[in-house]
Amino acid sequence: MSHLNFETDMNNLLRSDSSMAPSGAIPRWQRAPPAAAAANTSGSSHNISLNQSTNISISEDKSSPSRGLRRSINKSMSRMGLVDPSVRPKQGKSGNNKTPVKPKDNGDRFIPCRSASKFEMAHYKLTQEEGVAEEEQPISPSKREYQKAMHDNLNGDRLDEKILKFKTNPPSGPEGYMNNLKVLYSASKVSSSARKSTRHIPQNPERILDAPEMLDDFYLNLLDWNCDNQLAVALGGSIYLWDASTGNIEQLLEMENHGDYVSAVSWIDEGNFLAVGTSSAEVQIWDVAQQKRLRNMRGHTARVGCLSWNTYVLSSGSRSAEIHHHDVRVADHHIGTLLAHTQEVCGLKWSPDKKYLASGGNDNVLNIWPSCFSEGATAQPRPIYTFSQHHAAVKALAWCPWQPSLLASGAGTADRCIRFWNINTGVLLNTIDTKSQVCALVWSKHYKELMSSHGYTQNQLIIWKYPAMTKVAELTGHQARVFHLAMSPDGQTVISGAADETLRLWKCFAVDSHKSTKKKTEKEGSVMMRGQIR
Repeated sequence: MSHLNFETDMNNLLRSDSSMAPSGAIPRWQRAPPAAAAANTSGSSHNISLNQSTNISISEDKSSPSRGLRRSINKSMSRMGLVDPSVRPKQGKSGNNKTPVKPKDNGDRFIPCRSASKFEMAHYKLTQEEGVAEEEQPISPSKREYQKAMHDNLNGDRLDEKILKFKTNPPSGPEGYMNNLKVLYSASKVSSSARKSTRHIPQNPERILDAPEMLDDFYLNLLDWNCDNQLAVALGGSIYLWDASTGNIEQLLEMENHGDYVSAVSWIDEGNFLAVGTSSAEVQIWDVAQQKRLRNMRGHTARVGCLSWNTYVLSSGSRSAEIHHHDVRVADHHIGTLLAHTQEVCGLKWSPDKKYLASGGNDNVLNIWPSCFSEGATAQPRPIYTFSQHHAAVKALAWCPWQPSLLASGAGTADRCIRFWNINTGVLLNTIDTKSQVCALVWSKHYKELMSSHGYTQNQLIIWKYPAMTKVAELTGHQARVFHLAMSPDGQTVISGAADETLRLWKCFAVDSHKSTKKKTEKEGSVMMRGQIR
């Protein structure tokens, strides 16, 4: 009989329209929430029948499996239209439904992760940027490159990280693990140790010499260095010789008339004679070894501000806008006159191959003259090229030592530019705005570089990389305009003279002794090879 009673109870449970009174009080976990019951009064009959069917199934079938109970409840709910039979709840491995859990390590996207943020580094970066903005001091490109290299070596990539992080750092790989993608995308990045190191250029002068009474005049040329390592400098009405090898200083001459001054000096290529231009329109030739004046050549009507040698011919430029050629071997020294400028001639340079003469004047004009001395003093040759692109007085002139047809010219405050010319074609190759008055130019003998000295407003010296014309270094220290530059005979040291009455020696083109020895050995080997072939 017991098994018949059991079957009857099961049939009653499976019939959803049967009405059976609950055998006891409804458990609390099966009761409907008060808010839901008050809001949905229309579906109270369905809820009651559902609760009744659920209570009966639980009270009567305590020994049945949980899976059968869940199926009966779902079937009853689907018959009443409360559950879509096509939608089935997801089941885990244990068969129980689980709500997905939000990972604990992902915080709110607007709240930074304190464990991953480096607040000390962030504070340093913020204060460092403020300090740099407050005190911006101009530094040379070489010093800036050095600071960047030290920054990369000491800090690495730590300063490139974000100040605030909203996610934790990924776990680090095991020791010795190498990410293939990192190797692939960083293959083109050259390490700091493998980069080509920039040669060291001292930012301070190697030596400072006093130059009292050096005239503050943009149009004069008062400094020159000869092949015997002797420096000639004009101070007022006197000329002093400084031997760079021994350090000895001696006075060569002093003007006889009070108020006269030396306006230009220039050594002959052999280095034993010195040409002197004066404010009294005279051109003098001095024998340095005997400290004796050999000649006093007249012909100009105003002061002589620039001089340049072409073997035995001395060219002189005057405030009268004339350029005279003097043959120092003969009594009648005046062999030619060049007339093309309208104002004072302040720049004069012969090319290394002695084929062309470049002259710059206060009329903002640059002229290129041929080397012709056979026509006589009455002949007036015309310039090959006349360049008028400058907008100020053209004083700074420098011929390239390794390319004789390349000429660099610089002008005054109204122009502030360095221009490069191809004399063979008469073409302007490049123009660089230096943002400052260009007073003098000199090419390096060992590097493809050019040094320029400047006046208003920074009074600095700049080393340029040719032909890119990028700044290699900026040398500061002079307190006034740097009018004069001269190169030592070995090509490693440059001396600068300024209106602050100081001479500063900069060893900015030093050559590595190992490299120079190697080049010398290769040159000797090539000479020996040519001798054997011949």
